[in-house]
Amino acid sequence: MPEVRTDAIPAVTQKLFEKGFSAFERGNLDIAVDLLARCVVEAPTFARARRFLRIVEIQRVKKTGKKGLLRHLADLAGWPAYLAGKFALRQGKADQALAAAEKLMAVNPLNPAFLAHFVNAARLANLLDAAVATLELAVDASPDHAVLLRELGDLYSEVGNFRMARRVYGRVVALRPHDAATAKLLKDVEAHDSMQSGGWEDTTGTQDSYRSLIKDQAVAKAQDIQAKAVVGGNDLETLVAEQRAAIAKDATNINAYRALLRVYRQNKKYPEAIAVAEEALAVNTADPELDRVLSELKALDFDARIAALKEAGAAGEAGALEAKRNQFVFDDMLARVARYPNDLRLRYELGLQHFEKGAWDDAIQQFQLAQRSPRERTDALYYLARCFRQKGQTDLATMQLETVLEQVPTMDETRKRVLFELGEIAEAAGETARALALYKEIYGADIAYRDIGDKMTRLYKTTPRA
Repeated sequence: MPEVRTDAIPAVTQKLFEKGFSAFERGNLDIAVDLLARCVVEAPTFARARRFLRIVEIQRVKKTGKKGLLRHLADLAGWPAYLAGKFALRQGKADQALAAAEKLMAVNPLNPAFLAHFVNAARLANLLDAAVATLELAVDASPDHAVLLRELGDLYSEVGNFRMARRVYGRVVALRPHDAATAKLLKDVEAHDSMQSGGWEDTTGTQDSYRSLIKDQAVAKAQDIQAKAVVGGNDLETLVAEQRAAIAKDATNINAYRALLRVYRQNKKYPEAIAVAEEALAVNTADPELDRVLSELKALDFDARIAALKEAGAAGEAGALEAKRNQFVFDDMLARVARYPNDLRLRYELGLQHFEKGAWDDAIQQFQLAQRSPRERTDALYYLARCFRQKGQTDLATMQLETVLEQVPTMDETRKRVLFELGEIAEAAGETARALALYKEIYGADIAYRDIGDKMTRLYKTTPRA
């Protein structure tokens, strides 16, 4: 089942990909994963969708910041799919094995055991190019992971790319000098590489890979460029020209505008990105997401100019521009809330602006509206509590914080900061035993959280215990 060109993919699936890509651009990683995963289920040979799916999955797992035991516990969610996939492999059922493998990638695309299963499933489904692309991205994310490097080297050897196998095995041997098995494999592929002629391009010094095997080199190059976060030179011109051509063909193609925005934004060309966002809003005048992006771009442009002034030693000018930036952000937020009064995320963000300015009543009004959104509820309640505390209304503050605790039973950052706030309220009220109990819950999970260690030491000295 070789991978096919994008233009051979059903239009419905391509549309699904565009929606997933748009979600990725907006930072909605969960939605992007869901949509892109549906693409590869509907079209297993859709190489571009699978590649972007893997990129988003890696970004998502890195964003969680989970490591060690926490990462291991999170990965346990994938073991039912892992066992089901193993059974499907033994039965020779490629579709089921690949479906299970994709579920594992959604849990953690950097887990060596999950990756090994994906490789085996892709091999059974005759999708070795997908296996190589997935491992390449994993190695890019964990460049010194010897196990992943060895797996990638084995794949390169399997498909006959001895030049790349040689490089990857060389990295493994450098990391593990006493790995005799890999050292032998390195010698073998060196011999094959020396004998091989005409089948592989010399790729010395480049970010090369199995992509060069794809017959349509133009498609392969385009996929590679589009997958990069930052490009430059001819690559940048190519992407800009490609999206400009799409816009010229259909001026209402919002996805083309979004793609062009992403190119400019990732390459920190904020004035160009701002111009594109304004073009897009002229086409789609009532798009709150585009409106938000335009505001973010203008703030980023301010930030870039401020940084340049600071680097040039113009501290006074930088300070003046920073004040102008802050006023822009506030005024822009007010204007957007007026345009989209039912956007509860905007209400929450405006509440934060009022909170930073110490306008407690204005902030409370916005947070009370924002808490109606399930997505913003816990954060809005937390800041509501902080506003009430600043006003001396600690009973109301405590009520909001205890509501959050009921909704966040696991010890994450939200629960820690709520417990910390409750502890400070109790401590200020002279309820040291209650404060100590609240701080203990944090201390037992994260000894390095803020100044929790100092608080525990102080309260242990002053609080009588039974």
